[in-house]
Amino acid sequence: MPGRHINFSQYGATGVRSSIAAAHVLDTLAGGITSPVTTRRGLTARLRYMTRSAHARSVMVSEGLDPSPTTLSKWLDGTQEPKPANLDLIDQTYRRMRRHNVARYLLQRLHAGGGTRVEIHPADDSSVQERYRRPDKRMRKFTLRRWERIVAAWADGAWEKGNEEPLHDIWCQMLSDELGSDWGAYEYCKSLGFNADTRSAATESRNR
Repeated sequence: MPGRHINFSQYGATGVRSSIAAAHVLDTLAGGITSPVTTRRGLTARLRYMTRSAHARSVMVSEGLDPSPTTLSKWLDGTQEPKPANLDLIDQTYRRMRRHNVARYLLQRLHAGGGTRVEIHPADDSSVQERYRRPDKRMRKFTLRRWERIVAAWADGAWEKGNEEPLHDIWCQMLSDELGSDWGAYEYCKSLGFNADTRSAATESRNR
């Protein structure tokens, strides 16, 4: 797509891809277990969620998490702690499973009332030389009425595994449709928020 940033931070701008910021807002809206996986409560809750049915267990195995019944039992009763790499995998697997399970509900929520209001603040270019700044950068609001492709790419989870492009391509096309020719000013953002079904959630981007 024309206008995409090849080297975003070349002149000193800071921000994150707005597609990834949007994915984190969707995670917030999706809810779920809040206790960290490093706590006994958080670990146990995730393991129970992922082993509550044969289908859930098969999804867990497909994600590369396949402890023996003995090891799983020890993890659950606290007599053995998973290695750090397994804790990360447990947390990642739980999040992906949760996304798939709530995607349909989340779509209904995002489509309620004719769509969801999006507020996006462009990346911070205060450290960029004047000649390299974009003159069209300001906070924008718009209502997004079709969320199917964005939610599907979010739930797929490839963006969290290092392949951000499918989600980013869909998000940039949406920006182009909604914002017109200045959409490129919002490919990266400082912050982004949704107001879904009268309940809002927002995420502040971290500098790359």
